[in-house]
Amino acid sequence: MAGPIIKTRALTKRFGAFTAVDALSIEVAAGSIFAFLGANGSGKSTTIRMLIGLIRPTAGAIEVDGVDVIRHPRRVRDRIGYMGQKVSLYEGLTLGENVEFYAGLYGLAGAELARRWGALRERFALAEAEGERPEDLPAGIRQRAGLAVSIMHRPRLLFLDEPTAGVDVRSRALFWELIQEEAEAGATIFVTTHFLEEADYCDRVCFIDAGRLIADAPPEELRRRYSGGYRVEVALPPGARAAAAALLGGEATPTEAGLTLAGGPLDAPVLGALARLVAAHPEARVSIEQPAMPDVFRRVLAEAGAAR
Repeated sequence: MAGPIIKTRALTKRFGAFTAVDALSIEVAAGSIFAFLGANGSGKSTTIRMLIGLIRPTAGAIEVDGVDVIRHPRRVRDRIGYMGQKVSLYEGLTLGENVEFYAGLYGLAGAELARRWGALRERFALAEAEGERPEDLPAGIRQRAGLAVSIMHRPRLLFLDEPTAGVDVRSRALFWELIQEEAEAGATIFVTTHFLEEADYCDRVCFIDAGRLIADAPPEELRRRYSGGYRVEVALPPGARAAAAALLGGEATPTEAGLTLAGGPLDAPVLGALARLVAAHPEARVSIEQPAMPDVFRRVLAEAGAAR
């Protein structure tokens, strides 16, 4: 993966006596999906506003796509797309009129605008919504429209602040498909979310608490550090269980349905043992339960609190 497109060093923001962001140092690899997670009031939105040049930090350094954001806050905005917690579409204007307004800001017009918006309108299924005002659209369609407008100018870096808040599960899944498509096309995605399970869509996950970095790693690495590991259930006829347990290296525990393997990483030796088991016993039914990201986050918080 390419080098960092976002770098912060000891980034700090104080509002009077209150420290919203406290000496935050992170790096985001170009072309990645980076999840920035934390509870309400943890400093997520304040950090994003500093990264895109909307507010000036009290201390520290920020570089976004090669731009020193503190020295040149306006220059960075030409390189990014941004979608806030409230979709940045103007009420009172139709979606089509919003598109024309933002296109003017991006310097898009004529055939180029028609080509770009035509492709986005089809891809995001927005043709029937073009004549509607954002406030009259269902939440899922409104979110898709906001994302489409935010990437109309093909930014290298896209900031999404809780983009799936208030939408149903199906719309959230579709939204993440679109986000992953953007990343596959080369964009870098910096996203905050309250839905911790969405971290599994991301290449790296950063947790902050009270403005401080408390964990920063790929999802699987966080599971390895902060959970009891995977749980594998194998349903087998009674006569096959002893041989199956031997294939699993003696680590399996008998259950009413067959065998369970719990507490370890889902690494190459375990996967290899399961493959051999299924090859030897085609009747076996294997289910794998991974540690839930909300449970991982609770463990991260607990260990961070104990270390203070």
